Amino acid sequence: MRLDKFLKVSRLIKRRTVAKEVADQGRILINDVKAKASTEVKPGDVLKIRFGQKLLTVQVKLLKEHPRKEEASELYTVLAEEKIKQETDLNIETFDF
Repeated sequence: MRLDKFLKVSRLIKRRTVAKEVADQGRILINDVKAKASTEVKPGDVLKIRFGQKLLTVQVKLLKEHPRKEEASELYTVLAEEKIKQETDLNIETFDF
């Protein structure tokens, strides 16, 4: 499944177009590699997503094309959620901390 579609169906990001924009800005890593919206996601992959001043790390548990709202949280496990202190602490190009 494509990254942008997974983010939408898992409800990590509400809209697929927003998920595509976030990926195109280089704010998503899959297994520590910068990902594009079209990158394929599979169970076991670790996603790191930067939302403003927050970094969310999740592991993909399963893929489902049309999960119900209640099932969306079953698609992933949250591994970490951390705040990024300042924008200068984050290098967007290399995604280093």
